[in-house]
Amino acid sequence: MTEDSRSSTNGTKTSSDTLTVTDNRTGETYEVEITDGTVKAMDFRQMKVNEDDFGLMTYDPGFTNTANCRSSITYIDGDAGILEHRGIPIEQLCEESSYLEVAYLLNHGHLPSEDELSTWTYEITHHTYIHEHMKRVLDGFQHDAHPMGIMQASVAALSTFYPESKNIDDEEQQHLAAVRLIAKMPTIAAFAYRHRLGLPYVYPDNDLSYAGNFLSMLFKMAEPKYEVDPRLEKALDVLFILHADHEQNCSTSSVRMTGSSRVDPFSAVAAGISGLYGPLHGGANVDVLKMLERIGTMDNIPDFLQRVKDREEKLIGFGHRVYKNYDPRARIIRKYIDDVFEATGKQSPLLDVAIELEKRALDDEYFTDRKLYPNVDFYSGLIYEAMRIPTDAFTVMFAIPRVSGWISQWTEMVRDPELKIARPRQIYTGAREADYTPMQNR
Repeated sequence: MTEDSRSSTNGTKTSSDTLTVTDNRTGETYEVEITDGTVKAMDFRQMKVNEDDFGLMTYDPGFTNTANCRSSITYIDGDAGILEHRGIPIEQLCEESSYLEVAYLLNHGHLPSEDELSTWTYEITHHTYIHEHMKRVLDGFQHDAHPMGIMQASVAALSTFYPESKNIDDEEQQHLAAVRLIAKMPTIAAFAYRHRLGLPYVYPDNDLSYAGNFLSMLFKMAEPKYEVDPRLEKALDVLFILHADHEQNCSTSSVRMTGSSRVDPFSAVAAGISGLYGPLHGGANVDVLKMLERIGTMDNIPDFLQRVKDREEKLIGFGHRVYKNYDPRARIIRKYIDDVFEATGKQSPLLDVAIELEKRALDDEYFTDRKLYPNVDFYSGLIYEAMRIPTDAFTVMFAIPRVSGWISQWTEMVRDPELKIARPRQIYTGAREADYTPMQNR
């Protein structure tokens, strides 16, 4: 915030905290208050040509420059490549914390004490089981059903298993919804994976960590106890931290918009899953793999980059709607690639192509001048593929950790005294006062 947009030191507004607008249609001048670097769209409604005029609206396709809420959960400075949760840099959280601790941070606003983390972990660990009747929901899907469609429907179905969650102002129900969603998402995801393969479901193992338990539910076969490789466990936990929340993106805004109707949290989160399901939001890492496969070998990289410059190809996994610098999440996950490939024993020529592609692109002013740096999707797909996750389940791997962000955003919204049901305006461009034409005259 600049000096001109701040309040004076005694807490009163100064003349520099306002925007003066002259409506050249009428010659009228208006003074609009500036708060936190923003003006209220409703303040423009007073600007009318006459009393019958609706008043000015703001037009912002995609809400690219419109704040829809006040939030203290996640801070992003895209120009500087900064991502913080409750003020703590993502780098520190990935280095020092765990996913469940970050989930607590997002939902409670502070890092937990040892006792608080122990209780939180116990609650989530002992809510991982889903109701046996939920298996009937899963079994109703075709064997080749998309796992995101299964997850979407299953999470929505949870609202019918927990009708008390409709008491959305009850803080105990808010807490239980957070615990249940964070606990059950890996179980639903793993069951969807096993359903697709025609394998029996593997129930949660309370002796394992959050990430370790998920790996067990995915891959356990006939062995009495699934042995979790600590390298995969750590990499997956870090990936979960990196995807836990990312401010007001499409899926999070979907949770808030749907939740503004005061629907239960499970239904609101199902709306978030729907938003993430779209290829423009959750499917980028799949497209990265397809791009790397098209490139094929390192020898083809120069020709590919030239085709990108000629607008014949897209450099997928580079650039971001928010970040105009190197995505801090990409720097972090890149450190774990070698460990994952070593643990899985996988040799991927695509990894060599990806590393060389990044190097050449970052050495080329064409891409750096356009702020095209790798984002988190550039490497995450390679890691998931090495872990034997099917490509159409990559978005599910995104949704599992993002639920902690979605539910924290939903809780913050419910407790916001300024909450109103979302109801965007439109600019009508259709016909007016058209007469009905009888069928025989059409």
